[in-house]
Amino acid sequence: MTNSKNTIDDVTTLRRDYLQKTLHEGDLPQNPMDALSLWLTDAIHLDATDANAMTLSTMSLEGYPTSRIVLARGISQSGVRFFTNYNSSKGLEIEQNQKVSASFFWQQLERQIRIQGTISKISAKESDDYFSSRPRESQIGAWASPQSKIIKNREELEISFQKFAKQFENTKVIPRPPHWGGYQIFPIKVEFWQGRTSRLHDRLEAHLQNEQWHWQRLAP
Repeated sequence: MTNSKNTIDDVTTLRRDYLQKTLHEGDLPQNPMDALSLWLTDAIHLDATDANAMTLSTMSLEGYPTSRIVLARGISQSGVRFFTNYNSSKGLEIEQNQKVSASFFWQQLERQIRIQGTISKISAKESDDYFSSRPRESQIGAWASPQSKIIKNREELEISFQKFAKQFENTKVIPRPPHWGGYQIFPIKVEFWQGRTSRLHDRLEAHLQNEQWHWQRLAP
């Protein structure tokens, strides 16, 4: 078994140079959400695994930053959408503090996007429309799982799933649980990072001021 010292030594020597692309002023659309869409499209065309995965960070009820991976399910000029259980830990944290951050990272493209902004629930109809597009098993799972709550074991979760599967077995259209739906992040600051050689990475940041996006370059 490798001891902890050797493991730490191995990590400290892990490095590679970033050589794929460059990022110059004027390379991206004025609206950073349009730019995010372009980079996400590049990742999808590259067949990057979970290209729409993003790290969502909220503030816990105890005042600690907390992060987890969620899947972006909509990008427009006004922001980024995702769906979850409103009673989950992130849902409760969002209810207390509507300031959040999110980040995308595409290793194959040596690119990262960081977002800061505020968040709010989308309309019930929009949540209904998305819920109806989900696989039936995922719809049942949304009813079955008390997300973020302590459960005794895996069996308890599977029993709950079977219970709701039975409940909805003759229901053609499974209704959306009232505790499940969508959020939209409204960005106020978005940073685009492109890996470059010698750790002299390109960083372009857009910040919203008086309803206008302003761009600036940041040192790596």
